[in-house]
Amino acid sequence: MPIDLDDARFEVRLAANAADIAAAQRLRYRVFVEEMGAGASRADHDNRLEQDEFDPYFDHLIVIDNAREVSDPLDRVIGVYRLMRSEAAAAGRGFYGAGEYDLSPIIRSGRNVVELGRSCVAAEYRGGVAMHLLWNGLADYVLSRDIDLLFGVASFHGTDVDALAQPLSYLYHNHLAPEDIRVRAQPAHFVEMNLIPADAVERRVAMPAIPALIKGYLRLGGFVGDGAYVDHDFNTVDVCLIMDTARMTARYRDQYTSRFRQRSA
Repeated sequence: MPIDLDDARFEVRLAANAADIAAAQRLRYRVFVEEMGAGASRADHDNRLEQDEFDPYFDHLIVIDNAREVSDPLDRVIGVYRLMRSEAAAAGRGFYGAGEYDLSPIIRSGRNVVELGRSCVAAEYRGGVAMHLLWNGLADYVLSRDIDLLFGVASFHGTDVDALAQPLSYLYHNHLAPEDIRVRAQPAHFVEMNLIPADAVERRVAMPAIPALIKGYLRLGGFVGDGAYVDHDFNTVDVCLIMDTARMTARYRDQYTSRFRQRSA
């Protein structure tokens, strides 16, 4: 699908009401449960909504295709991201990722933080406009709220860690976060990422096995925490991605900052 930035067709915004959130949860159900085989024990399977107790504390960034013909209005959303700021985490149940990672380095940094999660795009829109619009919407969110640090768990499909030895080792040896923001998988669930020595990692093997979302963060100058987490409920192996806007790749930071200023003018 070619990039089409027709503002009359595509709408990118935060969910404004319960119906918008339900539409985001419906897309998550289609992708994570029906497509990827997640058990999603906290989901509303009767109504096909992937949801959990953290949803009320997140902002839900959604992409809507107004030209899409649907029989159920909940199917109008084609891309989603959920975003939780520090103050929402403090007022609610904490950060979702704390169940998988010790987030102390990020929390005690005192910086303005947002947690990212549950990013997905409808299958028929992948490789096209939806992810582009989500990234742009995320950039606006970050810049308008002076966010300093972004983090969140991102997933490899499946739970066979040995099969992921090349990509996990590549991430560990080439993109491990600096110590001041290096989170670590919780001890009870820690899975070693340093499975292959650095000189034995084959980039040509590792890179194709890394999901596009993770590669997108790496291009922006993102890092990974130490240790992976096997999420059996979602049938994934998770890594924690961290992006420090002060360390963000300069050309992307300048591009996003310029675009945001133009839109705000």
